[in-house]
Amino acid sequence: MPKIKTHSASKKRFSLTGTGKVKRAKAYKSHILTKKTTKRKRNLRKTTTAHETNAATIKMLIPYK
Repeated sequence: MPKIKTHSASKKRFSLTGTGKVKRAKAYKSHILTKKTTKRKRNLRKTTTAHETNAATIKMLIPYK
């Protein structure tokens, strides 16, 4: 059985927690930051888990993480 190739963009964006959930960064933090409040930008720094409907697809893209 050949090895599965890891999706290059996904390995940079996602990682797995110890329990197997998919960890991701929050969106809307790249530009147009002047109109966003400090509190909002601070909360966007935190990581969150991907939704369970997308988790299976993401795990297929990063099989060896």
